[in-house]
Amino acid sequence: MNAFLEIVSPGALASLQDLGRPGFRRLGVPRAGALQPDWLRLANALLGNAEDTPAIEFFVGGLAVRALDSPVQLALAGNFSAAVVGADGCRRLDSWRSVTLAPSETLRCGMLSPGRVGYLALAGVNIPKQLGSASTYAPAGLGGLDGRCLSPGGRLPVGECRAGQQMLRTLPALDAAPIRVVPGPQEDYFTAASLACFLGEAYQISAAADRMGMRLDGPVLRHRPEKGFEMTSDATVPGSIQVPGQGQPIVLLADGQTAGGYPKIATVISADLPRLAVLAPGQYIRFAAVSVADAERAARARAAALHALIAGIGPLVEAGRLDLQAIYAANLVSGVVDARELDPVAWTATPGQDSPPSRWEGG
Repeated sequence: MNAFLEIVSPGALASLQDLGRPGFRRLGVPRAGALQPDWLRLANALLGNAEDTPAIEFFVGGLAVRALDSPVQLALAGNFSAAVVGADGCRRLDSWRSVTLAPSETLRCGMLSPGRVGYLALAGVNIPKQLGSASTYAPAGLGGLDGRCLSPGGRLPVGECRAGQQMLRTLPALDAAPIRVVPGPQEDYFTAASLACFLGEAYQISAAADRMGMRLDGPVLRHRPEKGFEMTSDATVPGSIQVPGQGQPIVLLADGQTAGGYPKIATVISADLPRLAVLAPGQYIRFAAVSVADAERAARARAAALHALIAGIGPLVEAGRLDLQAIYAANLVSGVVDARELDPVAWTATPGQDSPPSRWEGG
């Protein structure tokens, strides 16, 4: 018998997303999927889910979910805090960890800062796929629950809770480096001064930012008069930076259209697009040009960094105490514990505690 998680409040445009549906752009179907796929993978890893298990992606804040008749295990990924509200009161918790909701308990997610996107993964969630993915693409009514964003009263079927709770021992880095781009494919549509301006000046994320794309406010980019600002529509991809006639760039994201008729001054590399996609309106960015070879190296480095974060997942340490349930489930070899081996990464100081707890090693 399945347990169910009820959507009390979806906040702003919460939807179910996995790693998307590649291979259909030639048919006009965007990939969709998580704006920050690394955070989706981390949330799923905290629960022992497959990396492409669908999770709730939400914006800004206001998401609230409730366990109904059975316990529900969740994992939180993103820069936000949350609170669990139940009959015994309210307990606050940080993100980058898993948590179990008892029947009738409600998880309320706080505001996101910095950034605009958070993820809530669900243990054993079972959502039908369309075109190979459960990702919600609302313009075409694909995926999710009936092809729509989540709404109050919606129910998600989930599986049994797994023993113990997990946390990230090292948090994802907040990288303020320039967003790397590969120039083109229509850089010849722009004046030399505009190309220099694009790579030399700062741009601000505008309020016109959603899953399809984000508009940038900043110096106006001029098209060459003989070229103009329109062209025969050709293929676009997530990361394409189009520049319409008014001269302000638009970066296409996961739900962006598959073709467009505005010249593309550059393309954001795959390693940096997730970082850009979760920035909040009002934040500033700069661009830096790199080669395709540089982009490939950055993609490999990003994958290695994600692997290291996942490898560092361990039993929850909260208020200076170990999660004994998680430790017992770790299949310790002969119950041996080496109290001399310390793990300062997993330790957060609490009042009256001046040294980290001993590290417990499972076999």
